[in-house]
Amino acid sequence: MSKRIVILGAGYAGLEAAKTLHKKLKKQDDVEITLIDQNSYHTLLTELHEVAGQRVEPDSVKVSIQHVLQYTKVKFVQDRITDADLKAKKLFSQDKEYEFDYLIAGFGSEPAFFDIPGIEENAFTLWSLEDAEKLHDHILNMFRKASEEKDPARRKAMLTLAVGGGGYTGVELVGEFIEWVKILCKQYNIDRKEVRLIIVEALPTVLPILNNKLKNKAVRYMEKHGVEILVNSPIVKVDPDSFTIKDGTVIPTKTLVWTGGIQTSSFVKKLGLSVGRRNRIIVNEYCQTLEYPYVYAVGDNMQFTDEKGEVLPPLVETALQSGHTAAVNIAAEILGKEKEVLKPKLHGVMVSVGSSYAVAQLEGMPLLSGIFAIIIKHLVNMHYLFGIGGLELCWKYIGHQFLKNSRKYNFFLQSVLSHARERSFRFWLVPLRIYLGYKWLLSGLDKINNNWWTEAVIGASDATGGATASGATAAADAATAATAEGGLMSLISDHTPDWYAWFVETVVYPNNMLFQRIIVITEIALGIAFILGIFTFLAAIVSIGMNLNFLLSTGLYDWWFIWASFAMLAGAGRVLGADHYLMPWLTHQLRYFQRNRRIHLFKGWRW
Repeated sequence: MSKRIVILGAGYAGLEAAKTLHKKLKKQDDVEITLIDQNSYHTLLTELHEVAGQRVEPDSVKVSIQHVLQYTKVKFVQDRITDADLKAKKLFSQDKEYEFDYLIAGFGSEPAFFDIPGIEENAFTLWSLEDAEKLHDHILNMFRKASEEKDPARRKAMLTLAVGGGGYTGVELVGEFIEWVKILCKQYNIDRKEVRLIIVEALPTVLPILNNKLKNKAVRYMEKHGVEILVNSPIVKVDPDSFTIKDGTVIPTKTLVWTGGIQTSSFVKKLGLSVGRRNRIIVNEYCQTLEYPYVYAVGDNMQFTDEKGEVLPPLVETALQSGHTAAVNIAAEILGKEKEVLKPKLHGVMVSVGSSYAVAQLEGMPLLSGIFAIIIKHLVNMHYLFGIGGLELCWKYIGHQFLKNSRKYNFFLQSVLSHARERSFRFWLVPLRIYLGYKWLLSGLDKINNNWWTEAVIGASDATGGATASGATAAADAATAATAEGGLMSLISDHTPDWYAWFVETVVYPNNMLFQRIIVITEIALGIAFILGIFTFLAAIVSIGMNLNFLLSTGLYDWWFIWASFAMLAGAGRVLGADHYLMPWLTHQLRYFQRNRRIHLFKGWRW
């Protein structure tokens, strides 16, 4: 009988568990792996503030689960589980029943309100894509209404944006508000001084886990941009139009966003498991629940206590490592191997304060702030996306972050972005691509006719032959003229840089036949590549490099070759070219190899 493994939840931990189970058990025909989630997409929860603050579109934080699981043995089922009988090893949705032999509980968490009166009813949260979209639309509506409001008190409340909680999420959300508010004020003709941005934190400091130096930098940056930071100020009551802090201060606002903490989803109450703080399921060193060893809890759902007696915080790294450990241990039990103890290793944290400033505290690296921390944050995000979905997701991330940005910036930057994301009609590049290929092919064949393949043509010589031709075809003509006068074609001219001259004299001249043949093969290959439209992007880069090489050596050049090659970078081979079929195939092959460490020639062809 097949072993049935069910992963409940496609969060960070759930996807990591699915990937690991496929890797460990892909050759086991008697194992069924099913991932169940109520959505068809995985949400990048760490980027929700960007949606709320209109930096990116909602699609930017959605990753298709089918895309992630393609070419794996993991089956995806979109359904909402409403009940469970762990003793009987069954899960229930509204109209279906799912049996399992092993369960990985990664169904996620929800905001914790700590019994603060009125907060659940009157505050916004930021723990789902729906939350982010709702908050985004509300803020737009507040600015629109404020632009028409005559009553000063009501207008002030509409233009006060408060965030309850000075942790990572709260600070990152305020960072987005800093940038977005400037744009909204301009859009609705509102004085920026009328807008009030507030962080309200119950602890003595914001970002309490962060290094003090970085924490102070983040605070200074926010205060410089008009953010009020209220510490030692727990919220004790929330009304529809205001909230009250412990010292009795009442702050009128129509927008209070609660980011003060999370707890395991209330669904856990139906499972009959031992829970700790904030309903987190208590697990042992293998991520197993105490009551049922075949049920594992991961990510935000688990309460794991390390060797130092400290409970792991609910971070992405925690989710990934626990998901991996749970999957490894289920596979170990099925395969009769030894289980693996969860040994968490947290590599640090990064906090963005808007799109152009961040702080990063990473293991093995100096403390980073500003643009360097922003770059690291983008690289970390792309590393994760590459791990679950390959280069396609990385490219989409770049597009959403830098080319499809939802905000309106200054005229210059906005113009650059609008031009960069302009779509072109590649069909009109086809004649240029074929002609460029023809010229390269002709140049290579001319060199063969001029004995580049059989005789030494380039070398130290005073003869230049007075060639008047230029560009990629010039070398053959110059060599012919030089040979006719009994000399060799020199690759060093008056304008050749010293470093290049040294390379030519030390490496090229002693191996002139090798380099002649490399040039001939390269030019013929470029001709074929452009004519057939195969690997056009790479061919364009090589074409540009070849012409720059001619420019550095002989001084002979033909600029149209270079500019035409730049045009080929726009994907010219994808129209009436082999790249139309080859690029999608290679993309699928990379994705298949990433999951299975082998290729499948018949996967991913575009017909």
